[in-house]
Amino acid sequence: MTTAEQLYADAPQDIPGYVDALGLELTIDGADAARAATKRLIDPCTGEPGAAYPDAGAHHVDLAVEAASRAFGGWSAQPWAERRAALIRFAALMEADLGRLATILSIESGRPLRRALMEVGLAARYVRIIAAVELPPVQLDHQGLAVTMRRRSLGVAGAIAPWNAPVVLAMAKLANALMAGDTLVLRPSPLTPLSALHLGRLAREAFPPGVVNVITGEAEVGAAMVAHPGIAKISFTGSTATGKQIAIAAAPTLKRLTLELGGNDAAIILPDADLEAVAATVFQICFANSGHFCAAIKRLYVHEAVLKPLREALLRQIGGAVLGSRFDPAVTMGPVQNRPQFERVWATFDDAIAQGGRAISGGVRHDGPGFFIPPTLVEGVGHGVALVDDEQFGPVLPLIPFGDVEDAIKMANLGVYGLGGSVWTADLEHGIALAQRLETGTGWVNQHGAFTAAIPMPFAKQSGIGMDYAEFGVAEHMRTMVVNARFATA
Repeated sequence: MTTAEQLYADAPQDIPGYVDALGLELTIDGADAARAATKRLIDPCTGEPGAAYPDAGAHHVDLAVEAASRAFGGWSAQPWAERRAALIRFAALMEADLGRLATILSIESGRPLRRALMEVGLAARYVRIIAAVELPPVQLDHQGLAVTMRRRSLGVAGAIAPWNAPVVLAMAKLANALMAGDTLVLRPSPLTPLSALHLGRLAREAFPPGVVNVITGEAEVGAAMVAHPGIAKISFTGSTATGKQIAIAAAPTLKRLTLELGGNDAAIILPDADLEAVAATVFQICFANSGHFCAAIKRLYVHEAVLKPLREALLRQIGGAVLGSRFDPAVTMGPVQNRPQFERVWATFDDAIAQGGRAISGGVRHDGPGFFIPPTLVEGVGHGVALVDDEQFGPVLPLIPFGDVEDAIKMANLGVYGLGGSVWTADLEHGIALAQRLETGTGWVNQHGAFTAAIPMPFAKQSGIGMDYAEFGVAEHMRTMVVNARFATA
């Protein structure tokens, strides 16, 4: 069993050398594929060039799709139980390599090793949960007809994974596609390619050649996947703006799409809420991962009667935060993952201050290297300010007081996003009634961002298309077929 203490004790001192020794390469048709170039990541803890990785070009999309197409017939013909067994073998390989995967994730993301270990463990559990899905045929017999509805595999699926949770989200896409009988071409974010490359190598031990192909690449590689006529399905997690571009580019081939896009989740705190629980949740999902969570609380609506005590509870949580390097066991919060996002978050904060906001914590630029932003709470802003209206995707959170819960519901439902939202109250029945009025895919009560692969994740408004997790995520990678037979007559 890999523990965080073991990982910290064994953490590499020479990060580029450690990554070079891994020998990471693209995976196409169950083997290494020649790279188009070698590039270096920018280390978010230092802001300087760091580990090298193999980069792909658009021609690798053709090679990967050809391999996946050749493998599709055999893989889709495998019985459901055989595909499940292969996914369970893959999850076991992930678990056996937990420490190395967590170290790789920590290197590319900048997050503390302890948090990286949590994500890799969660990803393996997601694979096991999705592998347990059942989608049996459904009988719809009617008026002398024998009607059976069943699901069929689509073909080659393309998965485009994000940088904020590169292991768990990539592996959920992989499990959905493979359980459905599709074969896969996975392209991780160019900001976090290392973990996907290593997972591609592990996949060679669990699946036949061509079933899982992993390539890297910048935007042109993703665009080539979306436009490729040999790819039947695209699963994408990322910004709403990019999701719209994907939908346009996929239209000529009428690809199936699952798009998990932006979110600007609101939490409504009623006077009888458990404020310590609110503060602990806010810290964990808004700050501990530097705000890099699609369903983090990004707007905190607080009843004016409890604004002061909640502020104090939040400040106590923030007071325990330790920012610093990934391999320091005392560190609880890492940097923003990349420079463009770092600058975007600061620009959003600066705009809020210019429009009358005030920072009650954080808000001070880090003097040293790296893309560190301290946990920052802002008061004195409301709708019409980018920090409230847009998705900041960083550790800066606005606190907005309200007196009437009806006003809070109206404010929570403003805007184009509808990923998630929450209501916090001791009155569970009242909380559920209010959560049902949120224009979101998920409405939580006394929790937020509580996802599991066993519970469906729907999207609302411009936060996405389709549905993920449970049997729904697998079904999104299949097509429905009806066999309609009339009973023979004597």
